[in-house]
Amino acid sequence: MRLKTLDDVDVANKRVLVRVDFNVPMRDGKITDTTRIDRAMETLEELSSKGAKVVILSHFGRPKGEVVADLSLKPIADALAEISGKSVAFADDCIGDVAKQTIDAAAWGSFIVLQNVRFHPGEEKNLDTFAADLAANGDIFVSDAFSTAHRAHASTEGVAHILPSVAGRLMQTEIKALSGALETPQHPVIAVVGGAKVSTKMAVLGHLTEKVDQIVIGGGMANTFLYANGVDIGKSLCEKEMADDARAIVEIAAKSGCEIVLPLDVVVADTFAEGARSETVGLNDVPSDMMILDIGPKSIADLQLRLKSARTVLWNGPLGAFEVSPFDGGTNAVAKSVAELTRAGQLLSVAGGGDTISALVNAGAKDGFSYVSSAGGAFLEWIEGKTLPGVAVIITE
Repeated sequence: MRLKTLDDVDVANKRVLVRVDFNVPMRDGKITDTTRIDRAMETLEELSSKGAKVVILSHFGRPKGEVVADLSLKPIADALAEISGKSVAFADDCIGDVAKQTIDAAAWGSFIVLQNVRFHPGEEKNLDTFAADLAANGDIFVSDAFSTAHRAHASTEGVAHILPSVAGRLMQTEIKALSGALETPQHPVIAVVGGAKVSTKMAVLGHLTEKVDQIVIGGGMANTFLYANGVDIGKSLCEKEMADDARAIVEIAAKSGCEIVLPLDVVVADTFAEGARSETVGLNDVPSDMMILDIGPKSIADLQLRLKSARTVLWNGPLGAFEVSPFDGGTNAVAKSVAELTRAGQLLSVAGGGDTISALVNAGAKDGFSYVSSAGGAFLEWIEGKTLPGVAVIITE
């Protein structure tokens, strides 16, 4: 795969439409985490330094095609001004005369934030007419929101069929990291896949069996696999109806030379609560009135040993109920080992999706990974092997 990038276009004195993901968390009108804005700055500043008018497109929340005052991008434009140290123009619409006049009045090298694209029903419907109205605001389109690339919306895919289109630096970095972990990795490759339900990860597991050498299954998902193996799991979260599917995954993996790795021991408790009475037991000793909430020390040691011989790790989801102590012990210990091996130059480690970032932050291990994706659905669809429409449109033939 070769992406068209900023290196392939001359942006000087051009209006450059940049699709970013500024769908940031906000409370009481204040942004609580600016990570998504911070990550977009490399692309935005490069375009500015090269003399472009940087016209920024994003969605925010789910207004469902209607104007919702609380979902305006104006507070985000103000935050961008503070982060960048630049004055940032804001247009109270993303199409039409309001957008055009704001862009025309802006200086070359400046930032212009257009209003929430999802205020228009044509965005999520990917209407050609709305894509054309967006495209009228630019000469070049830069796609820099991998986290929305799984959606064929007007601002992520439609515009790219109208304007010359390339990947921004964040998109470029994200795809390079994911390709390095899954498409052209150094073996052995270990995938850590956790979470509550097997049913939401079947496509992921099926695709990974063809790509990696070992799949470590954790969280509630592991309970379903243990149940499918005949283990009495007590009151543990389990999708018993998925037992046949779990056994099928094991068989498919075996044919591909991929090992499915399950816990050797577990931490159980009678309630899922802070400070709940817990104990570590073997797989054959799970009390009928207790639930599995984490992996035990034998499982942790086994995974740490496996990691020492690995060269690539792809991580999606926690190994236990990490939100409540002490059930974060397994995730924390294994994540720290990945971070340490990565820092030592022994591993390429890529993580993303769902609760993964929260789990790695809780473990104090996030900054030790080679790359942590902030994408959720797009990350999962990528590791399912799906073609993402927002990526397909910026790949060279």
